[in-house]
Amino acid sequence: MNVPYYSAHMLDVRNLTKSYGGPSGRRVLDGIDLRVQPGEYVSIVGESGVGKSTLLNLVAGLDVPDAGEVRLEEHDLAQMDENARTLVRRARMGFVFQAFHLLPHLSVARNVGLPLALNGHSGAAATERVRELLEAVGLESRAESLPRELSGGEMQRVAVARALVHRPALVLADEPTGNLDPDNAAMVLEILRAQIKRDQAAGVLVTHSLNAAATTDRTYELTRSGLQARPPRTPRA
Repeated sequence: MNVPYYSAHMLDVRNLTKSYGGPSGRRVLDGIDLRVQPGEYVSIVGESGVGKSTLLNLVAGLDVPDAGEVRLEEHDLAQMDENARTLVRRARMGFVFQAFHLLPHLSVARNVGLPLALNGHSGAAATERVRELLEAVGLESRAESLPRELSGGEMQRVAVARALVHRPALVLADEPTGNLDPDNAAMVLEILRAQIKRDQAAGVLVTHSLNAAATTDRTYELTRSGLQARPPRTPRA
């Protein structure tokens, strides 16, 4: 008898393994487990070259593992074809990167509203959701501005609003404060955490900064030996 899959975790990664270069190639990840509940925000730190980007790409469904499972809600991304993964990614994931990736010819409001448009949402409800997110990140007055008229910190706040506007189940942030000064970095991290908590998304932050990692609920360190939990740490003042 086939028993339906169930997990209390929004994101459930089990025994994830990935190598590059064929059977005799380099194994980047080996037996990685990671589980994140709704409303939980975790961080992953580690030296360059240990596989943080590879892990993020696998969790996002941008790549497929050699073995293991990547489940987001009821979806097993490792077993889906590329088109199906793309649809899940568009509807149920939000991304924040070190580079802002705003479309330069679109206003702030239209940049934030892109995920809604891509998922077929328009009209008054979509407009109100964009306004709500811009208010949350403190940029409601800049709705009609173009990206070139914004500071780096403002552009990253737009990127955060865009990542969260469609209420994704999973938010993936890859070095989101790498291009920001300390004050703007702290503001972006505070907004990201608050919005993940409010929307009860699962949040995963990949960062080199232990201070950024300290803003999350749990921190893991990825090494060549695997993924290990780190003890809690208090952010610097």
